[in-house]
Amino acid sequence: MKSVKIILMSLVAVLLVSCGTTSTVPITGRKQTLLVSDGEVLSLSTQQYQQYMQSAKASTNSTNTAMVKRVGQNLANAVTSYLNSNGLSAETQNYAWEFNLVQDKQVNAWCMPGGKIVVYEGLLPITQDEASLAIVLGHEIAHAVAKHSAERLSNEYKNQYGTAILGAVVQGAGVSEKTQALLSLGQSLGGALWTSGFSRKQESEADHMGLIFAAMAGYNPQVATSFWQRMAAQSSGSGGLFSDHPSDEQRISDIQKWMPEALKYYKPQTTIKASSTSKTSKTSKTSKTSKTSKTSKTSKSSTTSKKK
Repeated sequence: MKSVKIILMSLVAVLLVSCGTTSTVPITGRKQTLLVSDGEVLSLSTQQYQQYMQSAKASTNSTNTAMVKRVGQNLANAVTSYLNSNGLSAETQNYAWEFNLVQDKQVNAWCMPGGKIVVYEGLLPITQDEASLAIVLGHEIAHAVAKHSAERLSNEYKNQYGTAILGAVVQGAGVSEKTQALLSLGQSLGGALWTSGFSRKQESEADHMGLIFAAMAGYNPQVATSFWQRMAAQSSGSGGLFSDHPSDEQRISDIQKWMPEALKYYKPQTTIKASSTSKTSKTSKTSKTSKTSKTSKTSKSSTTSKKK
């Protein structure tokens, strides 16, 4: 009877995994299996985001707030354009981009699925300029585009079923309680290691994608190196065995490795310059027209005088 129970639980777990959706992460091409739908994730994240924003204090610095929204929207436009150009236009329906600057001294920023992004004021002294801010926002946007939250939630489901199956197997084999406790501890540690490692993979992927998103939006990706060096200087530690982020050294090394790829997408922003040039040309044209009109008027006067 116990063996039948074990087999049934195993079949349920296999069925659960096989029912998942396999998708490809943009830019990196990594394959992922998701056991939750976009709708389920968006529903959960929207609730959490609304609760947070009700208690958060929006920044009173209008200049910095406008900068965060401007840089964020430039990135969102670039990402939307990329998705539309690569047969992923259906994905754009999952995003309603919002960029917020809140009063918090922490050096941090985060993104909810669906494109709800929050930047803490404590981050701006480290970013120092718009291009570096674009590196951060590109990283956060990448988490949403790569569906990292859905992937983590899917893996939690897998872990829960794995724990239930292991418990049934151990009990069915007649293992002593002491041995069961040791196995349970070993699995917990193994799960923590695996989860942390997976999170580091996600963070690294977000660094990669974010670098390219920033370049697509017209921000120089080369500022990423100096930005992460500044982050490392104020950081109290680096990524360890159970850390969910890569070490500062590894992060900078990876960014330098991806830089040639990012630079292929980089086209400096020319909107302001083009507008200024256009205005100048218009002024010149007007000036020229005025001069011509004046000349014509003079000529006419001369002709009139001559007739007289």
